[in-house]
Amino acid sequence: MAAKLDNIGMTASTLCAIHCAAVPVFFTSLPLVGLGFLANSWVEWTMIGVALIVGVISIAGSFLNSHHRVLPLALLIIGFATIILGHIFTKGWLEAIIVPAGGITIAIAHFVNYKYAGTCTSGDSFLHVTHKHQ
Repeated sequence: MAAKLDNIGMTASTLCAIHCAAVPVFFTSLPLVGLGFLANSWVEWTMIGVALIVGVISIAGSFLNSHHRVLPLALLIIGFATIILGHIFTKGWLEAIIVPAGGITIAIAHFVNYKYAGTCTSGDSFLHVTHKHQ
């Protein structure tokens, strides 16, 4: 279940980052193609809320139940703090850089969590990338 949530989280966070970067660029043309609603703040805050729920369930659940490593949880918190502070305190091109960076950080948190949740306890590999069982 956690692996599926991490996949959803990685996908949703990446799409959120793309959305936050692309909307300011295509803001004037969105209504022409019927996508004007994407520029509404309720869409962004809904995406942030869904990503927060998925992130907390997936990453906090894996932290408590399996790997007990702080890195994915720290990345999740940093990513959401970056998104929220970027939305509140920046505007224009700076917001279009900072907020997607937060989304990418959340996607990385899900990736790291996914890798940690799949590791064994032998301790001879980082993120289970090069580890081989005998």
